[in-house]
Amino acid sequence: MKKSMKTASLCVALIMFAVAFTSCSKVPAGNVGVKVYLLGKDKGVDHEVLGVGRYHIGVNEELYLFPTFQQNYVWTRSRDEGSKNDESLTFQTAEGLSCNADVGISYHLDPEKISVIFQKYRKGIEEITDIYMRNHVRDAFNSIAAQYMVEKVYGVGKRDLLSKVEKDVKTELAPQGIVVDKIYLIGSIRLPDTVVARLNAKIEATQKAEQVENELREAKAKAAKQIAIAKGEAEANRLRKASITQSMIDYERMLNEREAIAKWDGKLPSTIPPNTTIPFIGIKGSGTK
Repeated sequence: MKKSMKTASLCVALIMFAVAFTSCSKVPAGNVGVKVYLLGKDKGVDHEVLGVGRYHIGVNEELYLFPTFQQNYVWTRSRDEGSKNDESLTFQTAEGLSCNADVGISYHLDPEKISVIFQKYRKGIEEITDIYMRNHVRDAFNSIAAQYMVEKVYGVGKRDLLSKVEKDVKTELAPQGIVVDKIYLIGSIRLPDTVVARLNAKIEATQKAEQVENELREAKAKAAKQIAIAKGEAEANRLRKASITQSMIDYERMLNEREAIAKWDGKLPSTIPPNTTIPFIGIKGSGTK
């Protein structure tokens, strides 16, 4: 009897011990789980991919969750975004000038390649994002920015730089099951103050030169317009003068005389200045009344 009780107590103790060191974990929707075995000759290597559901994870096992929906992460200098540490990226241009930037990434994991991802990194998604993916993005910035002068990186070449970095990272990570959707800058690229001042001065000088050139072009256009108008008026006057003949002058005089006759009341002026010819009569005045 006592022996049976001891055996029962031992069984209960073993069960309680097993329960204490065994947990029930859940793989939620939108995730894939990887159960890893921690003991044995294949510890950390032998693993099992789990779909959505609840699973018992024993003392010899560990569960990693990998989300398959889109992830967004930012590597910034600020402690209010991403990590509390400074995770901003620093890279160099063709002149060797250091640039610093806050960079964001949007990506998702290929559910069919979760096993490949785990075999490659042996880490969870947080560690993969914080360390390995950040390193890939930083290396891409360094490699591609080294082909650009700082003026281009700071200005019109920034979009081209981002496009090439994104393409490089996509090509690198896609075979591993990490699908990069977008890489983007948060705010402006940070440069040394002296470099920013020099670039801003150059940009301002360029803008002023363009303004002067535009004003000169406008002045030339106005001058050309005035010249064209003057030439047109001169040509019109020339044609007008060329069209005036003696016949037209005589004809116009005749019309004027006829109009004067039509308006005359038949009375001559009481006083006619000397040597004045009265129109359409031809009588010269003697200067007397």
